[in-house]
Amino acid sequence: MAQKEEDFIPVNWENNRSIIKVIGVGGGGGNAVSHMYRSGMTDVDFVICNTDSQALEMSPVPDKLQLGSILTGGRGAGCNPEIAKQAALESEDRIRALFEGTTEMVFITAGMGGGTGTGAAPVIARIARDMNLLTVGVVTLPFRDEGKDFLQRALDGIGEMQQHADSMLIIDNEKLYRLYGNLPIFEAFQRTDDILNTAVKGISEIIMQPGFMNVDFADVKMVMKNSGMALMGSGMGSGENKAIEAAKAALASPLLNDADLSQSKNVLINITSGKEKALTMMELSNIMDYIKDATGGVSNFKRGIVCDPSLLDEVRVTVIATGFSIHSLPPLAVYGSDPDQDEKEKITVYLQSEQNEIEEVQIPEASPNYATEDGDSELHITHNPSIFNIRPIPGTSAVPLTSKGKPVLIVEPGEDISKLEEIPAYKRRESPGSLSRETEITEPSKNKIEERDGMQHLGTDNAFIHQTQD
Repeated sequence: MAQKEEDFIPVNWENNRSIIKVIGVGGGGGNAVSHMYRSGMTDVDFVICNTDSQALEMSPVPDKLQLGSILTGGRGAGCNPEIAKQAALESEDRIRALFEGTTEMVFITAGMGGGTGTGAAPVIARIARDMNLLTVGVVTLPFRDEGKDFLQRALDGIGEMQQHADSMLIIDNEKLYRLYGNLPIFEAFQRTDDILNTAVKGISEIIMQPGFMNVDFADVKMVMKNSGMALMGSGMGSGENKAIEAAKAALASPLLNDADLSQSKNVLINITSGKEKALTMMELSNIMDYIKDATGGVSNFKRGIVCDPSLLDEVRVTVIATGFSIHSLPPLAVYGSDPDQDEKEKITVYLQSEQNEIEEVQIPEASPNYATEDGDSELHITHNPSIFNIRPIPGTSAVPLTSKGKPVLIVEPGEDISKLEEIPAYKRRESPGSLSRETEITEPSKNKIEERDGMQHLGTDNAFIHQTQD
């Protein structure tokens, strides 16, 4: 029998002092938050939420919330996000109570693709944002060998959560195969929790630890509020070249998903140094130069410097870049862990917003294909519809594709025509088998220019094209 919800939430919850709440939703999110709790992370309040009462009881995290105890009876959502969503709605008042008091920022972590995390996390994000709290989603994508249904549920859940969170950090479990392929499986799975821990801890420490050049909550809020996709990298360095080592490690972090940081709109950097062998001013300059080279001409650039005596001779660099479009990030590895498949040529799907802004998604090409737009506004790659089900972002429509994957821009009265200047008309109108401007064959002229009486005259009897000419 499921325990009552009152048995899970402490009666003095409103007296908790931290401005940061870290909420683990479902099995994956609960495991990640339990790992953070065991690691000794301070200055944040941890809560786990689940429809499965047994999973809640097994966690060391003391503050717990059972979702939808009436609906599910404490037996879980059975990989059904809709049941989890209804369970979260049943418990909405209890969720809202979690965020009352001093809370100003909420991390919501979940593994996407199952039931509770996929269905309940977006509801919790919506409640937090309705309360004007800075809401950051930290979610994982499933391994591709978990099946296309699992991946599709994950993508749907991320799309739903994106509408409610200020910022989203997405961690792709598929990278575990490449990064930790030689490790024992239990150790490799723990690395996912380590990465989630790094993401939450890195941002929390920026806010909670005072520094010589301080980055406070207002700075983080400025960078992450309504920022869309966010990426974060954190790296350590030690020894003679510790500054550059830390900067390089931060930019090579799995959390950055190999993205082009120059596409970001805001960058926040936190540099943490030991006290005994602290960074020199020259080393600080080297770190900043290295990161600025990678981020390009980002206009909103903020840094903080913190002293942590426990680091001794080490330096930690944390980089948070926000303002990405999800379509500007590298494509998902949809084929699994086969590197040969990942190297296949990619095609590009173009998405057009109502403001005529063009965004593109690159997709590995498995065979000759073309894209069609169905009545439900979902794009399917017709050579294997079971693999792809790419939806335009909310408020967008798909642009028709030619066989070469280029957008055919159709401008209606009153629309912005500036995009037409970027692609020549003859290119936009090309169809299979048509000739481009460069190869167009035209009828040769029958005219000739001849000179008579010191002047040039235009004649019409060009002998070189006469039908009887050899």
